[in-house]
Amino acid sequence: MNLLHNLFNVKKSTIDGCCELIPNVFEDNRGSFVKVFHDDAFANIGLENKFVEEYYSKSFKGVIRGLHFQIPPEDHVKLVYCISGSVFDVVVDLRVGSPTFGQHDTFNLNADDANMIYIPTGMAHGFCSLTGSSTLVYKTSTTHDPACDSGILWDSVGIEWPEKVPILSNRDKSFSEFKSFKSPFSC
Repeated sequence: MNLLHNLFNVKKSTIDGCCELIPNVFEDNRGSFVKVFHDDAFANIGLENKFVEEYYSKSFKGVIRGLHFQIPPEDHVKLVYCISGSVFDVVVDLRVGSPTFGQHDTFNLNADDANMIYIPTGMAHGFCSLTGSSTLVYKTSTTHDPACDSGILWDSVGIEWPEKVPILSNRDKSFSEFKSFKSPFSC
């Protein structure tokens, strides 16, 4: 039996290795049910299937978080999805030698569609909350390491953010611009 077919559809990103996973949403008179992860299904299509940490962020409308990543040796794969509200999600390719180096792709994640973004290592990730309150869940293949935690400036790669005057953390305001970033990632 094809586990992938039963769980979700895969929509490739313009960035190699990154993809949108669109799960089956089972609805009835009680509400809905969504399976977001299955070890064998991920392995079957070549996606990382060993996640060691999971956390979530809650953001108000107009908040931009990002563009974040962890550098080696604690770089990680991320699986992100929105369980309440809606977000404009962004992935930026930081892999030197990649045909899409420095390019980005955008996705609309929301609780109703239950869609997810699979983000390989060597990518920066960020999002903008589009609703009064949005909750984004992150599964990662390594644990958070403050010494390896990094980012690039949110407005330095040509992203058309839906919020022109966002709410940002001081940390996110202080990241270097992409043009000054010396990437430790390669293809």
